[in-house]
Amino acid sequence: MRTPLIRLVAAVAGATVLAAGCGSGAGPSAPGKSEITLWQQKFTDQEDAWYKKAVAAFNRSQDKVVLKHVIVPADTWDQKMRSAQAAGKAPDVYTVNYSKVPGFARTGVIQALDPLIPADKWAGLQEPVLASVEHDGKKYGYPMLVEPSAVLFYRKDLFAQAGLDPERPPATWQELIDYGRKLTTKDVAGVVTAANQIDLAWSTWGLQWNAAGHLPISDDWSAPRAADPAYKQLLQVYQTLYQQGIMPKQPLAPYADANPLGQGKTAMMVCGSWAASVLLQDYPKLVGQIGAAALPSFDGDATKPTATLGGWTLVVDAKSRDARASAGFVSWLLAEDTTLLVEFFKNTKFSKYSPRAAVAEAIAKDPAAAENPWAKTIEERVVRYAKAEPAYDWAVSLAFGKAVEKALQGKDIDEALRAADAEIKELIAKNDLAGQGS
Repeated sequence: MRTPLIRLVAAVAGATVLAAGCGSGAGPSAPGKSEITLWQQKFTDQEDAWYKKAVAAFNRSQDKVVLKHVIVPADTWDQKMRSAQAAGKAPDVYTVNYSKVPGFARTGVIQALDPLIPADKWAGLQEPVLASVEHDGKKYGYPMLVEPSAVLFYRKDLFAQAGLDPERPPATWQELIDYGRKLTTKDVAGVVTAANQIDLAWSTWGLQWNAAGHLPISDDWSAPRAADPAYKQLLQVYQTLYQQGIMPKQPLAPYADANPLGQGKTAMMVCGSWAASVLLQDYPKLVGQIGAAALPSFDGDATKPTATLGGWTLVVDAKSRDARASAGFVSWLLAEDTTLLVEFFKNTKFSKYSPRAAVAEAIAKDPAAAENPWAKTIEERVVRYAKAEPAYDWAVSLAFGKAVEKALQGKDIDEALRAADAEIKELIAKNDLAGQGS
């Protein structure tokens, strides 16, 4: 869920962003022109600037549509969107996290793009990512980017000091634990990763797949599956790392924060691919001393997922004033010329990945891509095998996150899983989830 990272960044930066309602990118529309509005959630300054530039470029590229651009802080997004929808003034186009698309489609909040964007424009998109924006066989968003939720970053210099091969990251969980013991000192943690229910709820999605071959709820959302004994190994790893002091007893930072590795407070760090952007921008002198790898697989099979792919897409509101013009902008931005999109990935230090083949190929040819020394490893060993984020109720993820947190705290693993299973069963009944999954 790169989602939490976005929320974190947005919440911190919210006081300085453009207030919702303050648009950019176009003046008053001329008579006969169609006027549409894009709401963009506040991201990083670099991403916000890119969206502003894209809107201006779109308005210059044609004379039939005027696109207005509004940046909305993440911490006020839901409230502002509900108010706008209630007043019949929802934006025509807006940014949405992949995990929300199926629910919005199911409830009629957004409209299918298949009839509005030509079939050839959908060619070359990765199927797993495309599946995350589909509902009942129709496409409701055009994938823009993906970010794997879990990558192992580590300090090569600290590996060498501990007598470990800096070019050989841990290949098994037992190795990671053993490495962690050797790397842990009074001032440096062996490894930092998620350590509370909320962060554990989403950062372990990939490992849930890896450990059991499924998530803790059935594919059709009709039955809980958290009590599967295969999950015990996942909870045991967290319990061992925490109880043996390899993880710090007090978290050094939220899961989405990459600074502890750059600050030398930990030798290994599990974080999303976005950490690369922070490390490259804020710790340039350390880049050569940092390595990246996929997390170990519980059975040693490196082709099994260890991460999920979060990301953002653009959708068209079901009540858009001009759905065809709105979808036209989506297509222009994401499905056509690759130049502007390559600039986006360049601005974010290639810490995100394009699910569209033409864009990925253009990025590979850009000399600037070499600035991120971990990008190829992450793409080939993490992104390639990752799963899409689940679209079920967040409460289901929280129930499993609570189980991992209990294990981390030293509580009985079997009981923690049974409690999660029971809680998910209640959620299925309470929220009428049965049969709503794929």
